[in-house]
Amino acid sequence: MIDSLLIVLPGVIWGASFLLIAEGLEAVSPTGVAFVRILVGFLTLSLVPAVRRPIAAADRGRTAILGVIWMAFPLTMFPFAEQHVSSALAGMLNGAVPLFVAATASAIARRLPPRSILTGLGVGFVGTMLVALPGMTVGSDPAGQTIGILLILAALISYGFAYSLSGPLQQRNGALPVIWRALGVAVILTAPLGVPAVLAGHWSLRPAAALMTLGAGGTGIAYVMTATIAGRMGPTVASVNNFYIPVVALALGVVLRHERVSWLSILGASVCLAGAWLVRRARLDADRVAALQTVAAAR
Repeated sequence: MIDSLLIVLPGVIWGASFLLIAEGLEAVSPTGVAFVRILVGFLTLSLVPAVRRPIAAADRGRTAILGVIWMAFPLTMFPFAEQHVSSALAGMLNGAVPLFVAATASAIARRLPPRSILTGLGVGFVGTMLVALPGMTVGSDPAGQTIGILLILAALISYGFAYSLSGPLQQRNGALPVIWRALGVAVILTAPLGVPAVLAGHWSLRPAAALMTLGAGGTGIAYVMTATIAGRMGPTVASVNNFYIPVVALALGVVLRHERVSWLSILGASVCLAGAWLVRRARLDADRVAALQTVAAAR
């Protein structure tokens, strides 16, 4: 039961983050939203003793890079994007993260992935285009929506490189010490624009509570849960929480903010998730084959 909650809850929390970003934008600019969530997330993780474990000196520079490409840059892009697109659409596009991670890993390795993964990537990217297409061609502000979608895609590409870099770092040093230090770097990077934005914000209880929840939950507690379940059951099982994010973002955006979402975008999100699932299944199969080969070689 506890393991199931540790798998599901991070996906629910991250799915709700797009709604919370939209609420925060009612009070403060995108740079303020990014700074507050990163700062609160850093302070929340600081309460966990395990984050202070040292990391290898050789990994400190790479961890600082993570602070840029995993935290500061993408977490700033999403608030800017949500000035133009709905929280539901932003969350549905975020469902393509596993696809960008797989594609980026192949690009870094400079070799094509197996055919099964290529199939999943193809399906997933078709779904991503279907999600984005209605906003870029119809509606009251197609140009603005196009800008928002491009900002989200830039964030997803950044996530792709970040996950490729973060995996080995977390394996060597532990997930939480790496994430905490990356957040610390991101706090410093977002402060010059974030602090003035916070001071100039028009604050009320609702957006303030939304950003506190966003930072403590989406940029703090969810990482602890994911790191815990990855340690217990492996990173592949932990990654299942990604499949809940678009569903939660869509439901909350439609129900609580009364956002209108094209049926084509909803269909695209489903196709995108199917592609991500195919990629995940192909990876599981590859891991099983590699494990069997290792066992056979040891005999």
